Amino acid sequence: MGSSGNCPAVCDCTSQPQAVLCAHRRLEAVPGGLPLDTELLDLSGNRLWGLQQGMLSRLGQLRELDLSYNQLSTLEPGAFHGLRSLLTLRLQGNRLRIMGPGVFAGLSSLTLLDLRLNQIVLFLDGAFRELGSLQQLEVGDNHLVFVAPGAFAGLAKLSTLTLERCNLSTVPGPALARLPALGALRLRELDIGRLPAGALRGLGQLRELEIRHWPALEALEPGSLGGLNLSTLAITHCNLSSVPFQALHHLSFLRALDLSRNPISAIPARRLSSLVRLQELRLSGACLTSIAAHAFHGLTAFHLLDVADNALQTLEETAFPSPDKLVTLRLSGNPLTCDCRLLWLLRLRRRLDFGSTPPACAGPQHVQGKSLREFSDILPPGHFTCRPALIRKSGPRWVMAEEGGHAVFSCSGDGDPAPTVSWMRPQGVRLGKAGRVRVLQDGTLEIRSVQLRDRGAYVCVVSNVAGNDSLRTWLEVIQVEPPNGTLSDPNITSPGIPGPFFLDSKGIAMVLAVGFLPFLTSVTLCFGLIALWSKGKGRVKHHVTFDFVAPRTSGDKNSGGNRVTAKLF
Repeated sequence: MGSSGNCPAVCDCTSQPQAVLCAHRRLEAVPGGLPLDTELLDLSGNRLWGLQQGMLSRLGQLRELDLSYNQLSTLEPGAFHGLRSLLTLRLQGNRLRIMGPGVFAGLSSLTLLDLRLNQIVLFLDGAFRELGSLQQLEVGDNHLVFVAPGAFAGLAKLSTLTLERCNLSTVPGPALARLPALGALRLRELDIGRLPAGALRGLGQLRELEIRHWPALEALEPGSLGGLNLSTLAITHCNLSSVPFQALHHLSFLRALDLSRNPISAIPARRLSSLVRLQELRLSGACLTSIAAHAFHGLTAFHLLDVADNALQTLEETAFPSPDKLVTLRLSGNPLTCDCRLLWLLRLRRRLDFGSTPPACAGPQHVQGKSLREFSDILPPGHFTCRPALIRKSGPRWVMAEEGGHAVFSCSGDGDPAPTVSWMRPQGVRLGKAGRVRVLQDGTLEIRSVQLRDRGAYVCVVSNVAGNDSLRTWLEVIQVEPPNGTLSDPNITSPGIPGPFFLDSKGIAMVLAVGFLPFLTSVTLCFGLIALWSKGKGRVKHHVTFDFVAPRTSGDKNSGGNRVTAKLF
């Protein structure tokens, strides 16, 4: 070792310069007499149980210290005091339980700290405050259940953090937000079922995020990746049933996406188009049964697709914006049907990187098990062919249904590959699979609660990659009149038929006013005509005077009658 000190008898000081190798020597304490110019000290695999303050303070030039796989249960504050040049500290495989403040005092130059395979339960506030130069922290395989919000305070330069195989039930978002320079975060084998919206919002410099083996994670919330600007994202060995498009749509700088080992069954059309810089997609070992046409629409830099070990029967050329730009395609382990849909793969088979196992045909029977690389440039008759779609069965071409009733149109086709059935109106409006007018799974068109506006033509279209066929049908709607003496529903009206009319108080007052005015006018006119007629007759005497003499009583001839003068008006 030189003049700066002698080598302890139990250690090896000759294998490497400035290195003291004391691994697996059954040591129970740090040996004395260590050379002062030691840069590497390996004490791994011994029986050290503690590290007291100042025990290593004389080794000011030490750059790497390996204390892994001992029996350390406590580290006294100041245990590493004086190790100002130390860059790497390995403490994995010990019995450490709690990381409190002051333990790592004096390690101002440390860049890598490995705490894996301990029994750490919690990180207290300020546990790593003195490690201002730390860049990589490994804390996997612990009993960790809690990370205090200020546990990572002071780690201004930490770029890589790995949390794996511990007992965390939630992502420690407040603690992670104290890591302004974090560029890579790996969260592996955790029993966490939810990544809350904004949980990682404080990590503005994060470029690589790995979420691996979270069996309870079934979906990503739309804002769960909010505030991030990732270039690499891996969510693997979880339980996602679909690609989390809403959570991903803002990641415009994402270049590599890995969703392997999730039960994802389909990649629909045009849903990845917001990831304009995406170059690589890995979805191996999932449950993929279909990749839609235009699935990678807008991804002009896309060049790697790994969908090995799925249930794909085909992969059409129209899924890619530029198939000729594709460099790597992993398609092995899929039950591929080698028909006309894979002709483009046959054309590019010599240029594409299929990996160690090129894709093989699962059908038709005459090419079963044959690798794509085994086919010659000139294909025999009947190889990689398709039959155009044709309509084989259909219901009546003319259907009549009563208003409010039910109408059904059936249509099915035949072809190779099996055609799809769709329905549309003559104006080109394609009918969907939900609502009052819908297309069922078997291709049947169903119209519930038929309305007058449903009358007209409906076109059935059966299509596959080799061609299509269509059939026009007609629906005639019979208008139903309400029975006499019954009131129709005021909320239901038919086109061209006015609904019932109701008057409120203002309407009634208006109707009465309109009726009373003509009546009053008529009466006034009559009185006026009578007055004019009366004036035309001249002066009229409106009373008469007459005398009345009462008759004599019977038998009384001598009695005289009484005269009465009366005036009658």
